[in-house]
Amino acid sequence: MVITMLDDTITAIATPIGEGGIGVIRISGKRALNVAGEMFRTSSGVPVPGLPTHTAHYGHAIDPLSDEQIDDGVLTVFRAPRSYTGEDSVEISCHGGIVPMRRVLEAAMRAGARLAEPGEFTKRAFLSGRIDLAQAEAVLDIIRARTDESLRVARMQFEGVLSTRIRMLREDLVEIMAHIEASIDFPDDVEEMESSRMTESIRKALMGMAALLETSNRGKIYREGISAVITGRPNVGKSSLLNALLRESRAIVTPIPGTTRDVIEESLSIKGIPVRTIDTAGVRETKDVVERMGVDRAQKAVEEADVVIAVLDAEQGFDDDAKDFLSGLLEKKLVVVLNKTDLIREDSIPELLAQVRGWLLDRCAEEPGVITTSASENRGIEALEDAIAGIVLMGSAPKAEGAMISSLRHRQAIDEAHTSLAQALLTSQFGMPLDLLTVDLRAAVDALGRITGETVSEDVIDRIFSEFCIGK
Repeated sequence: MVITMLDDTITAIATPIGEGGIGVIRISGKRALNVAGEMFRTSSGVPVPGLPTHTAHYGHAIDPLSDEQIDDGVLTVFRAPRSYTGEDSVEISCHGGIVPMRRVLEAAMRAGARLAEPGEFTKRAFLSGRIDLAQAEAVLDIIRARTDESLRVARMQFEGVLSTRIRMLREDLVEIMAHIEASIDFPDDVEEMESSRMTESIRKALMGMAALLETSNRGKIYREGISAVITGRPNVGKSSLLNALLRESRAIVTPIPGTTRDVIEESLSIKGIPVRTIDTAGVRETKDVVERMGVDRAQKAVEEADVVIAVLDAEQGFDDDAKDFLSGLLEKKLVVVLNKTDLIREDSIPELLAQVRGWLLDRCAEEPGVITTSASENRGIEALEDAIAGIVLMGSAPKAEGAMISSLRHRQAIDEAHTSLAQALLTSQFGMPLDLLTVDLRAAVDALGRITGETVSEDVIDRIFSEFCIGK
């Protein structure tokens, strides 16, 4: 299947469908230059197959069957192996409308290329050895990055920071395994590795894996983001708080309780974390059918949220109604916001904060963040962002410039390698037969190899690349 795929020449639109200044059609494969030569005429008259690599040429895309001119454009040549896929590749930049891009794509297909499968260009880059599997997955993470920090993490992985760490760990284990197997097969020529040296090498590898696993929570958050629900009684300033976090007026704000009747979702970046922020209807008993539906949706959103931002009205004080409301949220990752502090005396705020914190400390295993804000005056918003980021990243390894695990697939592989290696350490310490030790070492090596692609199955490869868009 893989051989047949690599024999084909593929094409696809590589830019988003719609109106734009430029659209790009990619062609890659053994016959890429010949295919492009059938449907593109350079203004210089030089045939496409004769063009040098890494050069751009103005000309016209044509229908290879009718010779009709389709569009003006620029053709760029990338000869193997110095291309994204590692194969001969061509990119044709034409006008970015739906019709011209579709017609140029159809011309490439009439000239002998087939439509690429999702992620097939990047898949070919992996299969040709241009990038490993972890780097290929990072391409998708770069495309999907929603914050600068998400992009930074994805870029590090694409540049091979994680792959280098994995390969170093894997090579250390392979060296131990090779020495053991050689000493078993050739006992007269190869001395057994000293037990203390073997144990130390395994311990060092375990520490390296443990350090990577510690980064997985933070990496997953930057990669996948979180959901944060703003909830509270009617008219406590939930929508104003959402607008303040967004730095724009997205939700309708009025002094009338019950204005928000449905959930409002917006995406934003909080300290580099992609956050899907959800404003909900005020929680109260109501006979209004529409408002009741909104309250039900608000409660469902709270149940599914990663973080709950519980908003209280500072002007009303910390009364029984506020306590009753918070009682149903104590099991969640909770940030309590005392809003509308502009409507109360400043010298009364410390006492109000002490009441809320004291009540929460008696009921929560971990103290939730308690923040004072005035959403209408944009006060306390940065402190709220700090509190959200703090509770989300609690227990995560500190931010670092080194390798970071952001994929569940990678974490599972390292977890498996760590378990196998821990068993190998016990085998070594108890002086059990060396051939038993190599079984655990090989399991760890194979698990690590699944991250970079050395030992991964074809089904896993197909599943990974099926998540890509067709042009990538």
